[in-house]
Amino acid sequence: VKQTSFVWLRVSLLACGIATSMLLPGVGHAQADPKVEKEMADLKARTAILGAPRLDHAEAVGGTAASALYFGTTKINNNFEVVDAVVKEYGGTATLFAKTGNDYVRVSTNVPLGGGRGRAIGTILDPKGKAIVNINKGEPFVTIDHEPYITGYEPIKDSSGKVIGVYYVGYKK
Repeated sequence: VKQTSFVWLRVSLLACGIATSMLLPGVGHAQADPKVEKEMADLKARTAILGAPRLDHAEAVGGTAASALYFGTTKINNNFEVVDAVVKEYGGTATLFAKTGNDYVRVSTNVPLGGGRGRAIGTILDPKGKAIVNINKGEPFVTIDHEPYITGYEPIKDSSGKVIGVYYVGYKK
């Protein structure tokens, strides 16, 4: 019964995520990519199952001080279970960023560092990039002209509606 309830909850959350993403207006949905939409909905559904998002104390992630991002009681910093599960299902890349000061720091990702040096945790979302404008307004951003990836970014909001992080998915063209 527990397994059936869990599967049903996951399917319901995934369906709600897809329906919500299709109904919400925003620049990011003007050029939505179906693969990015599915991957984003799955990333959001998997984190929603864990519980409400929140930030806590700062800790080192890849040598960078970052806020600890939690979904429910699950700390996401240096925890790659969710991003790896999404990537296993869809391919591409996935990241969860935590807002730290005015920056968004990668606290969980499968995006590789160059030269085979592991995951790009502790790196910062480009503060001058196109996505940041929408994220700071609490809106999604999708680009299909960003070489060599098609990407999607959506804000992670806490229970009060404050942007505390960023969901990211992408794949090579």
